[in-house]
Amino acid sequence: MKYISTRGQAPALDFEQVLLAGLASDGGLYVPENLPTFSAQEIREMASLDYAQLAHRIIAPFVDDCIPGDDLRDILEETYAEFRHNAVAPMVQLAPNQWVLELFHGPTLAFKDFALQLLGRLLDHVLERKHQKVVVMGATSGDTGSAAIEGCKRCRNIDIFILHPHQRVSDVQRRQMTTVQGDNIHNLAVQGNFDDCQAMVKASFCDRSFLPEDRSLVAVNSINWARIMAQIVYYFYAAVALGAPSRPVAFSVPTGNFGDIFAGYLAHQMGLPLERLLIATNRNDVLHRVMTTSVYGRQSLVHTLSPSMDITVSSNFERLLFDLYDRDGAAIADLMRRFDEGDIAFNDAAMEKARSLFDSQCVSDEETCAQIAGSWKECEYLLDPHSAIGVKAALESGLPPEVPVITLATAHPAKFPDAIRSAGLDQEVALPLHLRDLFEREERVDVLPNDLGAVQAFMANNINA
Repeated sequence: MKYISTRGQAPALDFEQVLLAGLASDGGLYVPENLPTFSAQEIREMASLDYAQLAHRIIAPFVDDCIPGDDLRDILEETYAEFRHNAVAPMVQLAPNQWVLELFHGPTLAFKDFALQLLGRLLDHVLERKHQKVVVMGATSGDTGSAAIEGCKRCRNIDIFILHPHQRVSDVQRRQMTTVQGDNIHNLAVQGNFDDCQAMVKASFCDRSFLPEDRSLVAVNSINWARIMAQIVYYFYAAVALGAPSRPVAFSVPTGNFGDIFAGYLAHQMGLPLERLLIATNRNDVLHRVMTTSVYGRQSLVHTLSPSMDITVSSNFERLLFDLYDRDGAAIADLMRRFDEGDIAFNDAAMEKARSLFDSQCVSDEETCAQIAGSWKECEYLLDPHSAIGVKAALESGLPPEVPVITLATAHPAKFPDAIRSAGLDQEVALPLHLRDLFEREERVDVLPNDLGAVQAFMANNINA
């Protein structure tokens, strides 16, 4: 299995190389040169597998010979044994054709655990064998940071630096990052927004000269292919549980950076019959505007009750564009160059392909609160604000009643008590047992200006591994 850049100029890499590379040298994102596919019978047989077994079935072709099959199987078993629910990703029915896929039973109570618990173990396996040390850098709008730190904290060959927007994540989200102890763990609160943090990560991958010569830079954001790969699994897991491939299903995905829903697109390309992928956004609706106007443009970021989706530039959308433009790297490089200068419009052929599978919905804070309150009143099911946006989009999708719609519940409601209160509910949502003392733990965080030079200087001076 080889991986190629969406911008067409970087060398093709194998899985191990792409795991350690993150962003391609030409500024693009790595995608598989060819996707594995599954027949209807092979998908039908997946219903007999538990989550770790299914993950091995889906992931093994992407890893190819870079990690021996037995080692990969052990890594996956160890990864998903960490989850608090025996089903790993259980489903709950809210209405006759409405389901919620609970992706918050991992160590940090968010869907990011599915990929980042695995990513940390894959890195550990590869780095131990290569006797290599790396610097991990990531930006988070809330959940990625804690999941990355939790996944990498045991790795002796890693220094991890996570950037988050100062005072723009929930208290629970912040403390899940800043209370993890370790000389190799660094939390940087940047006095800007998430887009500023994400831009610093991309700039650092384009010019890595601030690091010592013996250290390479590794991404934990969803620009790292391994993140997307791991998320493909739960689309198959949920769909076969509801009768796929004998009937198609639809998914509603709360998304800002497009990584999670792009994994659903790949599942479809690999043979999973999907009726629709619903892009559910908050007021930062760059993806909804693309789907309705064909224009990709920046606008001022709005701080909402769903902070993990407060993003105005969707990094992973470039991966979809690569397919929509017939895998023409030169065309994507030109589009991204023009996007750096201002708004861009996509051609009709590309948008026709996108709209054949994707639909979108923008949900306000007021509508989010109403959905949280409504779901509690109707079936005593408590949604976090991101998942509520997904359920709202699912309910308004207009899909036929015979098509099950599965909303990805991306975070535990205990992470967002302010949103629960804003919805008019008096529910005190307790953190799971392993996090009950979270607010008593000591925090370690460095507040830095919104300046790339200051961030890179801090990183260069604090490498310990």
